[in-house]
Amino acid sequence: MHRSVEPLWWLLFAIGGTLTAFLTPIHILIGGIGLAAGWARDAFAYDHIRALVSHPLARLYLFVLISLSLLHWAHRFRYTLAEALHVKPSWLPVSLACYGAAVLGTILAAVFLIRL
Repeated sequence: MHRSVEPLWWLLFAIGGTLTAFLTPIHILIGGIGLAAGWARDAFAYDHIRALVSHPLARLYLFVLISLSLLHWAHRFRYTLAEALHVKPSWLPVSLACYGAAVLGTILAAVFLIRL
């Protein structure tokens, strides 16, 4: 029986899409609209944000959000390219480029979050 890793990619796609759909608007509301509206200006000071991101749970949260969002993007982009270019979704160069970019972004996020 042939085993495939395709269910894993679909699982990461679903989790990444769900987390991104729920959490990104909250970040936009708090960080974008909240800052422009003047809600708690001291909360957006560099020292305050630095202290917040220095907490291990905040780093873990950001890592999970970034990595799952990238994996969601990679899977969606892979199938969009497959439909637009009329190639099989399992075409190796497309898969390597999409998932490779997501893995590279995940590694870079981990490096930056560790170095903070």
